Amino acid sequence: MGLFDFAKDVGRQLFDTDKEAADNIKQHLDIKLSGIKNLDVAFDDGVATICGECVNEATRNSAVLLAGDIKGVEKVVADGLTFPEPKEEEKEKVEYYEIVSGDTLGGIAKRFYGKASQYTRIHAANKELIPDPNKIYPGQKIKIPLD
Repeated sequence: MGLFDFAKDVGRQLFDTDKEAADNIKQHLDIKLSGIKNLDVAFDDGVATICGECVNEATRNSAVLLAGDIKGVEKVVADGLTFPEPKEEEKEKVEYYEIVSGDTLGGIAKRFYGKASQYTRIHAANKELIPDPNKIYPGQKIKIPLD
């Protein structure tokens, strides 16, 4: 579970050239997330490689999604993004979902939970990715909490 694919031409615009990409991605992760020590980011031809020590699996998963939600990032390699082995009850129970045209968080919630009103559950799990629950876009990958 170290390589993740993303839509390269969608997401937040954080860099104009590959030369500035790694520093800008690292700064973005530092701002959006706490809980990663010794964070290092490399970028080459659409591939972001992230290394560091996460406090838990959820932080690691959020870092991968945040990096993949940047325009110009096609793949995220996270083999070097480690976290302590969680106890069974601490493991993050999520499914990943890629937004398609016409989706709303309410519609996704209805599909997964049976109630559109549960969109707040999805929004809360993706607050770093989705500041406004009315602003999602095709190609964006999000977590769907299953617990």
